[in-house]
Amino acid sequence: MATVKKIRLPAALTVKELADRLSVSGAQVVKYLMSNGVTATLNASIDFDTAALAADHFGFEAESEDAAPARAPAGGGRARHPLLDLSGEDPKALVPRPPVVAVLGHVDHGKTSLLDHIRQSRVAAGEAGGITQRIGAYQVDKNGRLITFIDTPGHEAFTAMRARGADVTDVAVLVVAADDGVMPQTDEAIQHIRAAGVPIVVALNKIDRDNANPDRVLQQLSEREVIPEEYGGTTPLVRTSARTGQGIDDLLDVILLVSDIEEPKANPKRPAVGTVIDSRLERGRGPIATVLVQNGTLRVGDQVVAGAVHGTVRALVTDAGKRVKEAGPSMPVVVTGLRDVAVAGDILQVMDSERAARTLAEQRATTQRQAIAQPVRRITLADLATQTTDGGIKRLNLLIKAEANGSLEAVRGQITKIDDPTVRIEVVADGVGAVTESDVNLAAVTDSIVIGFNVRPDPAAKAAAETQGVDVRYYEVIYQITDDIEKAIKGLYEPTFVEVFQGRAEVRRVFTVDGRNAIAGSHVVEGRITRGATIRVMRDGGEIHKGRIERLRRFKDDVREVAQGFDCGITVEDFTDFQEGDLLEAYTVEQQNL
Repeated sequence: MATVKKIRLPAALTVKELADRLSVSGAQVVKYLMSNGVTATLNASIDFDTAALAADHFGFEAESEDAAPARAPAGGGRARHPLLDLSGEDPKALVPRPPVVAVLGHVDHGKTSLLDHIRQSRVAAGEAGGITQRIGAYQVDKNGRLITFIDTPGHEAFTAMRARGADVTDVAVLVVAADDGVMPQTDEAIQHIRAAGVPIVVALNKIDRDNANPDRVLQQLSEREVIPEEYGGTTPLVRTSARTGQGIDDLLDVILLVSDIEEPKANPKRPAVGTVIDSRLERGRGPIATVLVQNGTLRVGDQVVAGAVHGTVRALVTDAGKRVKEAGPSMPVVVTGLRDVAVAGDILQVMDSERAARTLAEQRATTQRQAIAQPVRRITLADLATQTTDGGIKRLNLLIKAEANGSLEAVRGQITKIDDPTVRIEVVADGVGAVTESDVNLAAVTDSIVIGFNVRPDPAAKAAAETQGVDVRYYEVIYQITDDIEKAIKGLYEPTFVEVFQGRAEVRRVFTVDGRNAIAGSHVVEGRITRGATIRVMRDGGEIHKGRIERLRRFKDDVREVAQGFDCGITVEDFTDFQEGDLLEAYTVEQQNL
């Protein structure tokens, strides 16, 4: 009798996310759903009951993630990839592992200097004198105990990794300069750490500066509900100086103390599972990836898959440049032997054979290609009335940006007045200034709607919102915000949409598929054409068809966008009658600002 594997699923997830969790292709899940009367695309959201039926078909017994909620702050929680879930492990096989620490903070507050000082003074035992490798992660030794540091370029990368299901961090160190105090990037870092649900340790850096004002900084942190222990709170705070080394040992001691409370464990005797921290193509070595092993032991010769990339582990190299034959839990290593460059945040897993690794990688590659033509679909305000959760309580996560602190407080105040027992409204994050790409990334991870009051997005934020399917809404009158939310709760909200011109292309050559003029070889004469936009096919001055772009290609590659002056191939849904000389007008449909 086959063993039924258990899997934990959320109240809702996309078909693609379910396929990834089941380690099958998206096409297989879509086919099964269609056979049971459910029509769904890869990016369509399905509820737990539907997902559980599909899981059962593929040999899994589904359990609700909401049945036993883990410790997590409002608006987020720790994104746990099923391959990293230890609930199915034999408790007797689990042993303590070194904590994994991310260091975040404002760019000028000494984060990099602090990391460098720790790295130089506390290299792991047996690695002194080695050539330091910049691999994005490293281990240090403190009184015979190891600590792993992840050297991410910022909280954006920290959150982007979580968006891909990678939960790598046990403790977050928030670096704040004692002279500058809390800055906008500090606020963003706090919000991203909270969304991840990991404990915070504050490093009050540059304490040796003449103009250091620690009391002011502690007050600022307390105002943000990061209350230091010396102010009666629960957040450990260590005064440090990256220049003199003051407080470094104390900081490491506190990290270990917090880690002992968290009790991170792993099973070193099982096949390895880890996360790709960084990857690149290196001359003479080919594709290489920095991998943090999180469970099991990775060995030279293992057959592995990372996302849609597979390969054989040819070598494992530590951050000190030392070759090793194996890497256990919490150990970062450079892996060579992958067939292609992996994506940071992808989960690396050991497979039983080269064939199994290749098959799974090919299935995932197919799923990714199919997903390219489908825009990501996340929650919008219009979805709220039909949203269902355990216990019948709907959840609405908001990320609020305003042009000034006074406006921000006013918006928050009005939202807190919304009193409806069927909805729990959580403000995941807020801040002053334009909506940024970092805001959009955080909203994507926490399934939040972005509310902008008297602010606009920067170009990177707008592009990120389109790519990730985040609902970003802008208002100039406060009552319209609460009015829209209340209407959405009652199911009365009816958004107004307008067409936004994007670009125009001329059909210069037609390519046939199965005897039909299905592909328009086009030249973009104005603006830009993006995948997923709607195309209006114009002939002799009149519209003959309107449909969404199914595929956008340059040469043999699927692309997201083609700019003015470039050629491309365009396929439009339900249309196979292109003629040379046709004009293609691309536009998007956007919600009209109220």
